[in-house]
Amino acid sequence: MAQGPIDFWFTIGSIYTYLAVMRLPDVSRQTGIAFRWRPFSIRTLMIEMDNRPMKVPAKLAYMWRDMARRAQAQGFPYRDRPPYPLQNLDLANRVALVGSEEGWCEAYTRAAYLRWFTRHEEPGSAGADTASLREIGQDTQRVLARADSDEVKQRYEAATGEARALGIFGVPTFAVGPELFWGDDRLDDAIAWYREA
Repeated sequence: MAQGPIDFWFTIGSIYTYLAVMRLPDVSRQTGIAFRWRPFSIRTLMIEMDNRPMKVPAKLAYMWRDMARRAQAQGFPYRDRPPYPLQNLDLANRVALVGSEEGWCEAYTRAAYLRWFTRHEEPGSAGADTASLREIGQDTQRVLARADSDEVKQRYEAATGEARALGIFGVPTFAVGPELFWGDDRLDDAIAWYREA
């Protein structure tokens, strides 16, 4: 069996990442496989690649319709189109990075996505982050101050650089060593590869 967890590379603000965020805890319990949650800025990489969904309205409309179908099929809450793109994507993901270091990244990310997709409250906004952090029992002032520190900003930039070096170009991406599996619909393939490695 492969050593260590499967790396789950994600950015809060990605549409399809919602499905993976909602699935992973159950998948981990059912399979016994651990996932290491790795927040970074896919927006930075997509800008570098000039890959922006907002530039292709038909693609964006398809993505939202596909999301509605898949969320319904999997039993995940979803209410119409939430605000997109996020205005404060980087702050939300730096909060998640703090959480990854302190052991509550998964809880915060799930709370942030549920608030975004069901109440249309944007992760990274003061009200939504305060509510999400309180919901999971975190000290809002402490966490937001840490997320806004130069130290965490540098680590966030380093995580984005690591994702770039791995060849990640979209999220969610599951990494089993050097093998990349892009998309929520490739999670089962990542697990199969992990088991056979």
